[in-house]
Amino acid sequence: MSALHGKVAIVTGAAGGIGRASALLLAERGAAVLAVDRAPEVIDTAALIAARGGRADAVQADCATEKGVTAFVAQAMRDFGQLDIVHANAGILGAFAPSFDEGPEAFAETLRINLIGPWLAIRAAVPHMTRGGSIICTASVAGMRAGAGGIAYSASKAGVINLVQTCAQLLSGTGIRVNAVAPGLVETGMTQMLFDAARSRGREGKIGQLNPLRRSGEPPEIAEAVAFLASDAASYVNGQVIAVDGGLSTSHPFAPRPAGA
Repeated sequence: MSALHGKVAIVTGAAGGIGRASALLLAERGAAVLAVDRAPEVIDTAALIAARGGRADAVQADCATEKGVTAFVAQAMRDFGQLDIVHANAGILGAFAPSFDEGPEAFAETLRINLIGPWLAIRAAVPHMTRGGSIICTASVAGMRAGAGGIAYSASKAGVINLVQTCAQLLSGTGIRVNAVAPGLVETGMTQMLFDAARSRGREGKIGQLNPLRRSGEPPEIAEAVAFLASDAASYVNGQVIAVDGGLSTSHPFAPRPAGA
């Protein structure tokens, strides 16, 4: 399947988890990919793509500084000559439980990476997306309502949701679409401690119990939504947030009884 043949994509936060899954799938669908992350494992992501016959390069950079973002966008243009897709995915969890104990420095760092980073990526990429294109940000169900994350994380992801809506309007007439995916509970390096804690207590069966599918998600499931939004199949989808959460966001959190109970 080569729905993205001839396209060039940047994926941030691509050292693992959703970012790596997205980079791999976009490459599988035909795009050349620049994988970006602060972590050195981003090099492994590019190597995996190359091993599967795809085109990729990797950059270690801070995805939430103007210097870092300007540099990796420039490298994408040097390496591939154009830019069609940006998946602004880099993020951190910060404090998991809502609490007023989180200090202002930690709060600001979460906003810097999760919200300012995507804004910088959009701003730097747009001048190079001369043929139109697709920008996809990673939001979260935590940004849609309370109960799914810490205060700073939830606020940052709520900001991402508004960011894509505002930028979609700002880019009217350019042919550039801006959307977001909002994952639910997905097992990644960022959430690994939650899964490990549940398993250590023998409560693995409780993971994901609050959504109707009664399970957690996997990074490739989020990547499928990203690839859809990147493709011409989503040519009339703009300024939207697609929840990929097993149905968690359809209801206020509660512990449902088993059917027939």
